[in-house]
Amino acid sequence: MTSGIPARYAVRASSSGMRKNELLACLPLTAWRLWEPHLELVDLERGQLLHDSGGRIAYAYFPLTAVVAKLYSLESGGSAESALIGNEGMVGFPLILGGESTPSRAVVLIAGEAWRVKADFIQHEVRLMQVMPLMLRFLQAMMTQMTQTAVCNKHHSIEQQICRWLLLVIERLPVSEFAMTQELMSIMLGVRRESVTEAAGHLQRAGLIRYARGQVSVLNRMGLERRACECYRAVRQEYARLLPYRLAN
Repeated sequence: MTSGIPARYAVRASSSGMRKNELLACLPLTAWRLWEPHLELVDLERGQLLHDSGGRIAYAYFPLTAVVAKLYSLESGGSAESALIGNEGMVGFPLILGGESTPSRAVVLIAGEAWRVKADFIQHEVRLMQVMPLMLRFLQAMMTQMTQTAVCNKHHSIEQQICRWLLLVIERLPVSEFAMTQELMSIMLGVRRESVTEAAGHLQRAGLIRYARGQVSVLNRMGLERRACECYRAVRQEYARLLPYRLAN
């Protein structure tokens, strides 16, 4: 089964200055000493399927320089992203609640490194009280992002959605430039490519982004924030409230 994202889009983020996962960094020292021997450093490739809809989740992933998209796919073949996960969190969060599968898929959007750990280890460790509160706060932040994405997709303009999405991506990368095609962006947002082209053109003419040959550069982050809807601010505030280590700058 394919990931739902065209495999021809090769994307990789720079790893400089972004060598840790911030969720893991918040583990108590005693817990970290138990976790460290079980963590495996892996390279995640663009379009790689980390877990499929309905399939058993074999591993949890803690991205370092990769960004992973949670996708929901329809029988018609269409799909849309419900959340992005980067170095602030964990892929495979149903394991926190004791589940072994989920109706969504986890697909690598931007290639990079991640720590990988077996599902049974995660399921054992989250039962320990010293780890559970941190994991549940991350889960609540993720649920906020997913809820706001659904609201945004229904009620806000394509331009506002793109601003929100670009801001969420660059918050999870060490640089403000990354490889991304308009076709792939339309898949993530679940909208027509022509709509993305028109909206991205407005942002480029306003001097907020530069788009050329599949490379997107955010030139004016504050300008994007002003054009983004309240959904972006709601997500950012909730991550900062629940995970104080995140989005502090």
